[in-house]
Amino acid sequence: MKEQGKRKRKRGRQRHPQNQQSKTITKHGKQTLQHQPSTSATSKPPKSSTFLDKMRARLSGGHFRMLNEKLYTCTGKEALDYFTENPALFDMYHSGYQEQMSHWPELPVNKIAEWLNGRSPSLVVADFGCGDAHLAKIVKNKVFSFDLISNDPSVIACDMSNTSLDSSSVDVAVFCLSLMGTDFPSYLQEAHRVLKPKLLIAEVKSRFDPNTGGADPKDFSRAVCDLGFASELTDFSNKMFILLYFKKKEKHDSESKEIEWPELKPCLYKRR
Repeated sequence: MKEQGKRKRKRGRQRHPQNQQSKTITKHGKQTLQHQPSTSATSKPPKSSTFLDKMRARLSGGHFRMLNEKLYTCTGKEALDYFTENPALFDMYHSGYQEQMSHWPELPVNKIAEWLNGRSPSLVVADFGCGDAHLAKIVKNKVFSFDLISNDPSVIACDMSNTSLDSSSVDVAVFCLSLMGTDFPSYLQEAHRVLKPKLLIAEVKSRFDPNTGGADPKDFSRAVCDLGFASELTDFSNKMFILLYFKKKEKHDSESKEIEWPELKPCLYKRR
């Protein structure tokens, strides 16, 4: 019995050899050789390729962080010149931006689209810092999409402080995570020039946290109002971003005192 058990166990271990030949008895009693299929086709990818993928993702993320910091710490004209000389870096920046946004539970551009879709589609919109012009694709409104570089016929490449729009020609101006330059007040002054009534701003929440070096949202709203707007709503409900809604005043003293703009905290990253 013991000898039979050993033989059975021995046969059991030989039933599924990989990449080996096994004997098969035909109906004529002859032995033939049958090649067992390899299981390598269903095996996991080698660790080396997974490591390379991770390294590529890390390098891509590092480039995005570098470009993001540059946009927060230079003027709009400097950013325009930089990306005009290196258009491929603009594509790299937006690829990194989209990857980062994929981790946010809710996107501010969708909140702005929701607000617009609840109003008349006849409202004309100016999207300052439009990126891939996603807002124009998800609303029924006529949208003028502006950014530093244009890879899309619908996007107008320019310095956002100097657009081609006529004065008082649009109904809604949108800044969706795009008040990035050190001269961001000039963007808002341009929005005031081209606007009739509404200004919508979405920005990273940490930029408006005085406890961590950000601007006081009340000081920022006060400066925007000194520019010629009235604050309608400040929405802190989202975890990642703040939404600010303003309405352009019908009458405004163009010779008012100089506006004191608070410094918006740039989004910087820890060095690794």
